[in-house]
Amino acid sequence: MTKHKTVRPTIGIVLSTVPRYSETFFRNKIKGLQDNGFRVILFVDYLEVSDGTFGCKVVASNAFNKNIFKRIWYSFLALLKSFFMHPKRSYTLYTLNKRDGVSFQENTKQVILNQFFLKEDVDWLHFGFGMLAVKRENVAAAMCAKMAVSFRGYDLYLSPLKHPGCYDVLFTKTVKYHVLSQEMKQELFRYKIPSNTIEVITPAIDLSFFTANTIVETKNRVELVTVARLHWKKGLVYTLEALALLKQLGIAFHYTIIGDGSEKERLVFAAHQLGLKDNITFTGKLPQTEVKKHVEAASIYVQYSIQEGFCNAVLEAQSLGLLCVVSNAEGLAENVLNGKTGWVVPKRNPVLLANRIEAILKLSEAEKQKIRENAIARVHKEFGLLKQQEAFVHFYSEN
Repeated sequence: MTKHKTVRPTIGIVLSTVPRYSETFFRNKIKGLQDNGFRVILFVDYLEVSDGTFGCKVVASNAFNKNIFKRIWYSFLALLKSFFMHPKRSYTLYTLNKRDGVSFQENTKQVILNQFFLKEDVDWLHFGFGMLAVKRENVAAAMCAKMAVSFRGYDLYLSPLKHPGCYDVLFTKTVKYHVLSQEMKQELFRYKIPSNTIEVITPAIDLSFFTANTIVETKNRVELVTVARLHWKKGLVYTLEALALLKQLGIAFHYTIIGDGSEKERLVFAAHQLGLKDNITFTGKLPQTEVKKHVEAASIYVQYSIQEGFCNAVLEAQSLGLLCVVSNAEGLAENVLNGKTGWVVPKRNPVLLANRIEAILKLSEAEKQKIRENAIARVHKEFGLLKQQEAFVHFYSEN
């Protein structure tokens, strides 16, 4: 493959849309790359209204989701651009797709839909989620660029169940993979991906914002909190069942769930059936400053997920000095070290979760403080933004 020559390294990052102000991961990554001399171009499928704070070039796909007449018009324009503005790249993309067994009709469609990539020059084309690379497996090669793909929990573990075989073509290509945990790296081994093409770079948080204050535990009840999208994979029903067991033991508590999602009605009804209606507050989605206030008001953070790539919210809770109880789903057991920085409980077992929370409540204040201090120290050492930014600089600097 011929490497494209640029004055300075250029990274093309592919996302569905421009990250919102609250979506700090990609914003911090882009800023870190720019601070280290990289040029960044963001490719998006949909261009929503920007908040005016995004600091790199944004290249958006044409509005193929509009009405049929606009789709036909944009498709015609895309074909013209393919033939007259970058014919070599368009032909290369078509040829590589054909080699993969893509039909003429589907191949033509892919060339049209992916035309907006081909006009730009990048050294790396990095798909921010695995599914964004599907039907784009040859775009980087057509651009004479290296290809990278980030896998997060949902797209590595759940997308192949929802879309069987979705990564069959991708896993035959020369790709550098970014995953969030060692467990996810092991999962890629199942697909025969070589170890030297996979790099683990964990999430990171703004340590200057998530700074611990003194935890003051109330005498009359324990305050628990979870920050999560209301989705079945977060295991919130199991959490509610565990709390119902604690209530039967006469333990006074209040549980705050921060977030919104498709499962809210189900969870509210579950809380009602379990007799927890007066013990639980559903706040809905909140701004980051409000999330922090609610988390700081609690003493125990619970993340009893069924599936979880890593979870920034758990890092934030540890940095704020909360005692964290998590499941053993994927990266959570690397996020929290069992018995050292928090506790890891086997998933789908409300009895074990209830027993663990009860045991935590019986710990002496000195024992609790030791866990808090261990967690804060580890997060500050391992999960700061600077360390993550340095890791991505290294990721793109390797041959």
